[in-house]
Amino acid sequence: AKGKVMKGHQSHQMRRGDVLTPTDAALLESPLDFLSQDHLRERQVCSLLDSLATSLSFDPPAARNVLRFVNEELSVHMQDDAEDLFPLLSRRCTAEDGIGRAIARISTDLEEAARLLPELRAALARCLDTGSELSTEDRRVFTLFAGHVRRHLAAENAIVLPIARARLTRRDLKELSSHMRSRRGLEPLTEASDAG
Repeated sequence: AKGKVMKGHQSHQMRRGDVLTPTDAALLESPLDFLSQDHLRERQVCSLLDSLATSLSFDPPAARNVLRFVNEELSVHMQDDAEDLFPLLSRRCTAEDGIGRAIARISTDLEEAARLLPELRAALARCLDTGSELSTEDRRVFTLFAGHVRRHLAAENAIVLPIARARLTRRDLKELSSHMRSRRGLEPLTEASDAG
C-alpha cells in the first residue's frame, strides 16, 4: 500500500522523510547520489522550517532537528558544492552547458542562506533554551532561509546534477568522493572498492 515501508528492503529514499538522520555515508562512494539524497533531507528541513514559521506554538523537537542539521550538516554540504562540485563542473563543461549561470544563481542563494544562518540559529537556540515563542522576525527569517535553500535545491537538481552526471569523469567522481569523505572525517576508499 502507498505510504507503507516494505519490510526487508527499505530504500534510503523511503527513510529520507524522517529528517532525523544524516544522509547515509555509504552513499559517498557515489557522490552525486549522495548529494541527491542530501537534497531530499534539505527539502524536509525546509518543510520543518515552514511549519515552525507558521505554527501557533513552538515545536521543540522540530526546532532541535533543524538546529542539528544547520549546525552539523549544512555547511559541509555547502562546502561540497563550492569547493569541489562547482569547480569540477567549471573545468569540464562547455559554454553551451551554461553551467556558469546556474552556478552563479545557486551561489547567490547559498550566500543569502548563509547570511541568514546566525539569526536562524540564534532564534532556535533562544526558544529551545527559554521556552519562548518565535517572534514575527524569527518567522520571517525562517521563511526567507527556506526559500533560498529551496531555490538552490531546484537549480542543483534540475541543472547541475544532470550535467554533472554527463560531464564528470570517473576520476572526477573519485576525487569528489574523496574530498567529501575527508570533509566528514572518513577514511578514503580503498583501491579495491574503486575497481571496475
